[in-house]
Amino acid sequence: MPKDDKTWLNISYVVFIVLIASVTWQFCTAVGTYTSWEERYSEWFGIAKNSVSCIVGLASFIWLRSSLERRTYFLDSISELRRVKWPSLEDVKRMTIVVCVVVGIFAVILAAFDYVWTKVLGLILS
Repeated sequence: MPKDDKTWLNISYVVFIVLIASVTWQFCTAVGTYTSWEERYSEWFGIAKNSVSCIVGLASFIWLRSSLERRTYFLDSISELRRVKWPSLEDVKRMTIVVCVVVGIFAVILAAFDYVWTKVLGLILS
């Protein structure tokens, strides 16, 4: 059953809420450890940390969803991604091999230049 664009947007909102709440929770943990609030106020610090994380996650969701222009922009982005022609697995493998070969060639060239310049500068400075 294919999902429409609004479903994908709502899934993105949920992922956004979880990410923001997780980062906020980690931030509160770091601040609590650094300032030793976590040790001094252990009976309420965990509750406060979880509450702040949930509030910040929900507030960011409300802010993100509050603008019709922002919502339209995200829906347009999702519909634009549907039109992208993604490369096949064989194309990806072939292009990856080409990149690895080119990087290897440049690494050999740079190593040769480095070796030559080291010898030349060694002769000049000695």
